[in-house]
Amino acid sequence: MYAERASRLAGAVVWTAVRDSRTADRALPVLPDGCMDLIWADGRLLVAGPDTRAHRPDPALGERFAGVRFAPGTGPLFLGVPAHELRDLRTDLSELSGAAEAGRLAARVGRAADPAAELEAEALRRAAAAGPPDPLTGAVVRLLEAGGTVAAAAEEVGLGARQLHRRCLDAFGYGPKTLARVLRLQRALRLVRLGAPFVDAAAASGCADQAHLAREMRDLAGMTLGAYAESAKSETSQPSGSSTTA
Repeated sequence: MYAERASRLAGAVVWTAVRDSRTADRALPVLPDGCMDLIWADGRLLVAGPDTRAHRPDPALGERFAGVRFAPGTGPLFLGVPAHELRDLRTDLSELSGAAEAGRLAARVGRAADPAAELEAEALRRAAAAGPPDPLTGAVVRLLEAGGTVAAAAEEVGLGARQLHRRCLDAFGYGPKTLARVLRLQRALRLVRLGAPFVDAAAASGCADQAHLAREMRDLAGMTLGAYAESAKSETSQPSGSSTTA
């Protein structure tokens, strides 16, 4: 069972999940979404880096989870590490913040009546200490989410191709072309979950045609559109990306 809500931290999402071992093999995988998460997994604190491929949660991590999913490009500011260093990884927070600090936070979250709310409070503390997110990365996300090209985004934010690529690696974990593909796939899948025909979801998300969307689905999600749509029907509240369990 999965639930989420908007966070008091701008652009972030607070989520909780309880994994049923009897049905875990039928659950949808975590799909790339350009985000990073701070996760409490049955007493253990992890950071989920940005994914470039579908990720199946590790059953050994437990059954109860809570997390904060940071808006694309903002996680590195709050977690203190460039996104590309955590690409496709689930890393113990102790490796980033030190064992003592991570241990204190894990104990505090574990004692809390609402672990997700305590994680959110920690995210807000980190955000206050870090200062505002880089407006450039936010602009890149908005431009690409709206279907703009990488070249147009680079021109709009006033960066050359190499500079934009370097900034995207630090903020999102991968270059702008991969980010554009991830955001486009997420646009299409939101429509699929709402019941849109595949051909309409492909056109509205900016794919050339349904075959293009099908190839992107295989490359980034490791499954077909039909399999995704069938699995999504059985989910009462389906997360779209890295916000699920670690």
